[in-house]
Amino acid sequence: MNPTLLCALAAGVLLSTGAQASDAAAAKALATKSACMACHAVDKKLVGPAFKDVAAKHKGQADALEKVAARIKSGGSGMYGPVPMPPQANLKDDELKLLAGWVLAGAPDQ
Repeated sequence: MNPTLLCALAAGVLLSTGAQASDAAAAKALATKSACMACHAVDKKLVGPAFKDVAAKHKGQADALEKVAARIKSGGSGMYGPVPMPPQANLKDDELKLLAGWVLAGAPDQ
């Protein structure tokens, strides 16, 4: 393989990994600020389901990002039990997608 191409590919991977880490940090900060972490944890059920359980439930669904973002925005109950999740209607669409993507990724720290 061409050494120049190999370096370009390696740089792309490193840059995308850095972007993913900053997105994860931003999403976690937004989840904390929006009080999501008061009812949810990454790997265990609290009041609401674990983020990893949400990710598993939606795995392989082409429209998962849109579904989860809409659910965060509108709130609701019944999908994981009777306790209602309050709506986060004040979040912007890009914030909803950031949170939904982070949850669907299993809520990584990085």
